Amino acid sequence: MSDLSPLQKTLLDWFEKNRRDLPWRKRYDPYEVWISEVILQQTQMDRGVAYIERFLERFPTMEALAEADEEEVLKLWEGLGYYARARNLRKAAQHMVAEHGGTFPENAEAARALPGVGRYTAGAVLSQAYNQEEPIVDANVERVLSRLFDVDSPIKSSQAQSFLWETARSLIPKGLARDFNQAIMEFGNLVCGKKPSCMFCPLTEECEAYYLGIVDHRPVPAERKPTVPVEVASGVLVHDGYIFIQKRPEDGVWPGLWEFPGGNVEKGETPAEAVVREFQEELEWDVAPAEKIAVIRHGYTTFKVTLTAFLLRFTGEYVGWPEPVLHDATEGVWVSFAELDKYTFPAGHRKLIDMMSRDMRYAWLV
Repeated sequence: MSDLSPLQKTLLDWFEKNRRDLPWRKRYDPYEVWISEVILQQTQMDRGVAYIERFLERFPTMEALAEADEEEVLKLWEGLGYYARARNLRKAAQHMVAEHGGTFPENAEAARALPGVGRYTAGAVLSQAYNQEEPIVDANVERVLSRLFDVDSPIKSSQAQSFLWETARSLIPKGLARDFNQAIMEFGNLVCGKKPSCMFCPLTEECEAYYLGIVDHRPVPAERKPTVPVEVASGVLVHDGYIFIQKRPEDGVWPGLWEFPGGNVEKGETPAEAVVREFQEELEWDVAPAEKIAVIRHGYTTFKVTLTAFLLRFTGEYVGWPEPVLHDATEGVWVSFAELDKYTFPAGHRKLIDMMSRDMRYAWLV
């Protein structure tokens, strides 16, 4: 390691002393690294590790994931959001079993051709599993490099991203890609975080932002898009002790997930009026609110959703559990409250289920 720069040596020495015991670091198996990286792309480390362990326990091999039912994959993914990631994992596993002998390809071009695998994921797997000198730039690396080299452009701009990826590649020591890439990511998470610990940082002498006294101003944030408020109403229709749920179509928002029927509250409507209208339009059922269950607020990248949920009852005469006329959904079923746990719901609807399970008003249903 005598030919390393001070920056490279400091990061590698720091990582050797501070590396965390994480699931994929036991063997650096390409499949395990790939699963871990995809799960952690939009998930905090502490929370993501539990998902990684559960996912690998259920699908320990590429073949197991490729053969899995999509519903089961989505259910195991529930709570992580961005469900396209879960679908792409399964599709990519099927592709690798068919075309690459059930292993993650070692060629960067072939890796980036997989469903859901872009520049970051390809670099993460190739560098960690195969020790290839491929760069990775996540939010942690963005923070470290933008401070070390005083990147004064908005961090998501093409100018900044081009500099960051080129710099990340140039910094990788020959033969040490696995440790160096993990070192800079780990460092950005534990030391050079959103609230940097400059007092304990071994890189202050290398850091341009520290020298200039502008660490808190790097990285330069991207311009924030305005959050659009959306008001929706949903109904928990109970009939003879069972609840009706429906499956969303494969296109649009939350494709393939299950939900309590409902929709947007239109101008001039109350949420109660909206849910009655939606049940008539979507299912051709006449219902009425028995009571309001809760108002649930849930944020997404560009939307802030206010969900008003109602307990509903039929207003007409129905024998048994009637079949709906499905205009928007692809499937509808009557289930007990306990059976709801078998289905994958969007976050707001899962919050509603959890809320009802703890509310003594609904003990008769639970």
